Amino acid sequence: MATLYPSLEDMKGHQVLQAQAAAGVRTPATTVVTEKPKLTSGTEPPVLYPNLAELENYMGLVLSSEEIQKNLHTEDSTALTPAGPQPGQLVAPLSGNSAGLRRAEIKPGVREIHLCKDERGKTGLQLKNVDQGIFVQLVKANSPAALVGLRFGDQVLQIDGRNCAGWSSDKAQRALKKANPEKIVMVVRDRPFQRTVTVHKDSTGHIGIVVKKGKIVSLAKDSSAARNGLLTHHCICEVNGQNVIGMKDKQLMEVLAGAGNVVTLTIIPTVIYEHMVKRLSSGLVKSSMDHSIPDL
Repeated sequence: MATLYPSLEDMKGHQVLQAQAAAGVRTPATTVVTEKPKLTSGTEPPVLYPNLAELENYMGLVLSSEEIQKNLHTEDSTALTPAGPQPGQLVAPLSGNSAGLRRAEIKPGVREIHLCKDERGKTGLQLKNVDQGIFVQLVKANSPAALVGLRFGDQVLQIDGRNCAGWSSDKAQRALKKANPEKIVMVVRDRPFQRTVTVHKDSTGHIGIVVKKGKIVSLAKDSSAARNGLLTHHCICEVNGQNVIGMKDKQLMEVLAGAGNVVTLTIIPTVIYEHMVKRLSSGLVKSSMDHSIPDL
């Protein structure tokens, strides 16, 4: 199993560190070396990736040893050794300190949540049938559904022990309506139609996308967005784990501007998104969708 990285920039940064370690530059696990190793006379210089000093403008990024140091942990001593990390281990010398990366995580497996109703008997949750499954179509701000961490696109597998496969949207809503107001047990799978892509802002503060009505319509050549596999004809659901569905493009750009140098976008193919929000009032989405920043 290969080593995993949140972004192409993380992979390149780690390759630099590995190359330096292989060349005999011995430093503590949290130290990044920017100087070339001393060579004895008559010895040919080893072939290395560019050192970090040269990488400070790599791919339009501003990289520094201090930034990488913050994202390396002393207990992860394998990150800077020639042997490298364990197979399948996530290595993130640039993104590791990003809270947004952790907030946006789409976890495998299923989880059980306990939901209740508010004083008006509402859960703040709207469900939708897609391909014989039941999915979260809307989570209202400050609702019980928002408080337990449900998100747009989560798949609901069970409600109070009853399997939801094959249910219509109306049947799912009736099950919620009839459920005990003090405790509704739901089994949920995190957002199966969505994926996350971590990108890095360049020296001008951009990631390289053009957005229109929440959809990615264009990618800048050689940008972090293009390098890391963002695609057009996809809608942005979250920025660093914060739901942005229903926001105007100006609001979305403001969220992106304040998101820090490392940005994790949660995206969904436009064709699936449009099916999921079909018959859902755009006004309701804009006025009611939960846009809070999730807790870690």
